[in-house]
Amino acid sequence: MQERFYELADELIARLQGEEVLLLSFSGEESDFARFNRSAIRQAGAVAQQELSIELILGQRHVRSMCTLAGQGEIDGPRTAAALEEARERLPHVPEDPHLLYATEVRSGEAIGQRKLPDRGDVVDAVLVAGVGRDLVGLYAGGGIFAGFANSLGQRNWFSTYTFHLDWSFYHAGDKAVKSSFAGFEWDEEAFSRKVATAAEQLAILSRPPRTIQPGEYRVYLTPGALREFVQTIAWGGFGLKSHRTKSTSLLKMIEEGAALHAGVTLRENTAEGMAPNFTDKGFVKPDAVTLIERGQYKDCLVSPRSAKEYGAQANAGGEYPQSLDMAAGEVDASEILERLGDGIYVNQLWYLNYSDRPACRITGMTRFATFWVEGGEIAAPLNVMRFDETAYRVLGGNLLGLTAERELLPSGETYGCRSTDSARLPGVLVKDFRFTL
Repeated sequence: MQERFYELADELIARLQGEEVLLLSFSGEESDFARFNRSAIRQAGAVAQQELSIELILGQRHVRSMCTLAGQGEIDGPRTAAALEEARERLPHVPEDPHLLYATEVRSGEAIGQRKLPDRGDVVDAVLVAGVGRDLVGLYAGGGIFAGFANSLGQRNWFSTYTFHLDWSFYHAGDKAVKSSFAGFEWDEEAFSRKVATAAEQLAILSRPPRTIQPGEYRVYLTPGALREFVQTIAWGGFGLKSHRTKSTSLLKMIEEGAALHAGVTLRENTAEGMAPNFTDKGFVKPDAVTLIERGQYKDCLVSPRSAKEYGAQANAGGEYPQSLDMAAGEVDASEILERLGDGIYVNQLWYLNYSDRPACRITGMTRFATFWVEGGEIAAPLNVMRFDETAYRVLGGNLLGLTAERELLPSGETYGCRSTDSARLPGVLVKDFRFTL
């Protein structure tokens, strides 16, 4: 793919006229998929696709065209040449863009991932064994993901990674299920077995009569998966330079009033250890890491090229939403969580999250699937669905009791259009006085 992309780039650049500038972005994947229901394979297949974005620039005018590639020169050459010509025809009719910014410093490079993925048949066998005697439902996706950039200034970048993601649940009945995920770069049978064993233990507890508790404040443990939903809501408009300059950020109190989170909270956009490319579709190379919050204090923003141009800053991201979010680990041993929780609520997953008060960074949402009532350090019963309403300044601030030393890599399960390369690496968190309203 890499060689053919560069050949296409050379062919298209040779067609430029006058002072035209060309930016080319390539995306592709070779992925295996398997969908499971009732512990059986219901759908299986493979996807191989390639797409090319062609952005033609003249002065402050720019036009973009998209092309699906066949991977065959006799098809892709004429197809992309026609797309370039179509963009040239449209270019005089678009207005100048005052916020257009693209890289003019040539910074070529490549990051080639190593393929350590298991055979898809071995994965399917392991999942089917895990589902024996249970109702397992889920989706496996694994394979190579590729990205490239080239421009008419001479820059060339390439990225490839080989990852897998198994998103699965043991279903009990009604709204009761144990949801889990297993992902990474290399299959670890022992780690997967531990995941299955934990889910099976929780599934057995779901057969007990569910309990309903009164709204109020409770001691809570949020697993890394539950924390991801909370933190990703904060990231929705929280970390971008534009949201800060327009005062629409949900972290406004940190910026204007000196509010802080717990000193144990450090959040980074950790591109070097994530799954996403380290370059943008405008040719900027991302730094290895951008520290967003350091020891509870706001540090830096994510800056897209458009915001960089508008506000006179340095671009450090393609967009202003983290793609490789990383929270520093704490000191709580995960094996001690139930003991440390004592009497409280063990939350595996949250969903339907939204802001109830954006300027205060107050978030509301629901518990989902396997949420448990814990008594004396032991899981006593499943809990019926509850609604929470909490602020980041309480959950990750004054009410934070500890973060686990173990963290979990949580890739995005989105496959809309193509497999996502977004991910988060997060610990679990122990919180006091977590507010449930319904």
